[in-house]
Amino acid sequence: MHIVIIEDEPAIRQELKLLLENALYKVTALDEFQNTASAALTAKPDLILLDIKLPGESGFDVCTKIRAVSEVPIIFLTSQTDCADELNGMLKGGDDYITKPFYLPLLLARITAVLKRTAKAAGQGKEQDILQYKGVELDIARGSIRCQDSLAELTKNEFKILYYLFQNTGRIIPRIELIEYLWDNQVFIDDNTLSVNMTRIRTKLEQLGVHNFVETKRGMGYRL
Repeated sequence: MHIVIIEDEPAIRQELKLLLENALYKVTALDEFQNTASAALTAKPDLILLDIKLPGESGFDVCTKIRAVSEVPIIFLTSQTDCADELNGMLKGGDDYITKPFYLPLLLARITAVLKRTAKAAGQGKEQDILQYKGVELDIARGSIRCQDSLAELTKNEFKILYYLFQNTGRIIPRIELIEYLWDNQVFIDDNTLSVNMTRIRTKLEQLGVHNFVETKRGMGYRL
């Protein structure tokens, strides 16, 4: 996934770029703000992070120009907390609105949620019946996991957690992002419940002869 950052403050721009690259996104950070909409679209992004206060023209104006020719998802970033600004951003065609200073794991979760919603709306949500990674198969239709000839059934929460990890292989998924994903799918889960489910998932994998499949990155999250 390719994200374009349109942010005129160098420190924030660099912080966002490093964060997203560490999350394994491809990132283009614009550092010139003439013909901004055109420059952003030329990069062919999957999502745009757009500051409202820009030199020359506002982020609202940039969003209007982008929306005239593209439905690429746009998340506004701003230090303004006025509800009227948030409403204006949505009316201009923004998909989400996050105020500064932002909590970085939450920003990642919001990016994931927007990408998921827009892919579904575009009809790109057709999925394989089975997801595979490192010899382990997640059966979507049956809600089970298999390795070679061994099979384990999964609970609803266990399946949703593994499904999300399979969809993001190689990327560290913050705990709050997993919780927000499950909440977005109408499954109530808190931090302690997530830990319990992860323990049960690991136990079932070990029963299949699979060890260290889900990696814990201390203070960061989980990764396949």
